[in-house]
Amino acid sequence: MTTADSVPTPSETPNDTPLLRLKRVAIDTYRENVAYLHRDCAIYRAEGFQALSKVEIRANGRRILATLNVVDDACIVDRDQLGLSEDAFAQLGVDDGHPTRVSQAEPPSSIPALHRKIAGERLSHDDYHAIVKDIAEHRYSKIELTAFVVATNQGEMDREEIYGLTDAMAAVGRKLDWLAHPVVDKHCVGGIPGNRTSMLVVPIVAAHGMLCPKTSSRAITSPAGTADTMEVLANVEPPFERLSEIVREHRACLAWGGTSDLSPADDVLISVERPLSIDSPGQMVASIISKKVAAGSTHLLLDIPVGATAKVRTIPDAQRLRKLFEFVAKRMGLTIDVVITDGRQPIGNGIGPVLEARDVMWVLQNDHRAPHDLRQKALRLAGRMLEFDPDVRGGDGYAIARDILESGRALAKMKAIIEAQGAKPFNPDAPELAPLSYEVLAKRDGIVTSIDNLQLARIARLAGAPKVQGAGVDMLHKLGDSVRAGEPLYRVYAAYSADLAFAQQASERSSGFILGETVTETRQFVEF
Repeated sequence: MTTADSVPTPSETPNDTPLLRLKRVAIDTYRENVAYLHRDCAIYRAEGFQALSKVEIRANGRRILATLNVVDDACIVDRDQLGLSEDAFAQLGVDDGHPTRVSQAEPPSSIPALHRKIAGERLSHDDYHAIVKDIAEHRYSKIELTAFVVATNQGEMDREEIYGLTDAMAAVGRKLDWLAHPVVDKHCVGGIPGNRTSMLVVPIVAAHGMLCPKTSSRAITSPAGTADTMEVLANVEPPFERLSEIVREHRACLAWGGTSDLSPADDVLISVERPLSIDSPGQMVASIISKKVAAGSTHLLLDIPVGATAKVRTIPDAQRLRKLFEFVAKRMGLTIDVVITDGRQPIGNGIGPVLEARDVMWVLQNDHRAPHDLRQKALRLAGRMLEFDPDVRGGDGYAIARDILESGRALAKMKAIIEAQGAKPFNPDAPELAPLSYEVLAKRDGIVTSIDNLQLARIARLAGAPKVQGAGVDMLHKLGDSVRAGEPLYRVYAAYSADLAFAQQASERSSGFILGETVTETRQFVEF
């Protein structure tokens, strides 16, 4: 495996500004570099700095760009200190107290292109490369980032623009080459609680012998991401060099992608998109494809769940999104297989890291308690991925995947990956769930005709997931099940009484379940 890193060109600003002592300010500014100067600092007065302006910080031959905040409290930073937020301090990579210089930063060269996009104009390939380069180098403030995200969302980029954005995002940061073919990956566009299929697909595919270096995200607005659930079983943040060794030895990994520096501009954009709940098709395609290309993948299986409360609501929407993914992937040299799946309800029974880890291990162990829907979906996806192997005939993948799972080879591979990454104690038969719980009961006899993904995810998050690993929702019924009045629909776990109360209030307003009179009420939904 080889890597290529993109390193910003050092500033030409002369080192004649006075030195300040660096201070780590323990504030998480979420993907934004923030610097702090005291209002009475001599440099602040002499340089004519303004709050929220961009500054350049240099120390020990390294430099970063940051947004300036001005403080009046010497407890935060003194007159001879320069404070840096957690992200900025880590990026500069020097010790507390190290002498540093600060100066005005040059405005981003891509700002005129941003203004044209705000005005609704179509941008060129070079425009997107300039904008993304400035974003990756933290030259954009949060205000400018927000303007870009909103402009590209409202202006609906055309296919060539989306390709330009994707190519630009893949071009900055680390790029991997595993010196192998094919290198396979699997991704879901999201929106479905549970749905922890990656933790089943990866060991199945790796047990077959295919290379599947899976780096996943942590949850931002969901009750758990793949990395959150895997973290119940193993360390998901091994050093990058160790991660490479694991992939070479075991043909796979299941790790957090935040330390890999793959398509770093995407991480910066996500920090703005998620709070705004903006996830336009163009931005989604650019985000996913750029990460996979930068990670060295040659083949991608993409899962698009469709349902009334999923991220993609209708089959026509899914088909349009599939065509967009296929167009951009082809331009980027990535082979893609898009699968449209049933997103009417959560996949598996558990929603939350520990509960989802329990479901995954039960499936791998071929336990009779394993959720049938999680098992079947994972086998279907794994079968499609196995068919990327030129030695596997089309249509044979499912049977091969099922044999790998039922023979115990997938479990053995998963245990090997867990051990290599650093195993944590976990017993799926006695998982460490949060100590407080309550049950949501059916208010009438009936048949489950609808389940609200968004509401159940919200209840699980209010209960404390994913920060509290043992918090979440354990579903006891699925679509089509008959229930009696007073029978529990699901059980909620929380670690703190306040979290339990918030979750309980939400479930009292809406349980997320709709009960009908007859089974035929479920037939309005399309099976796909």
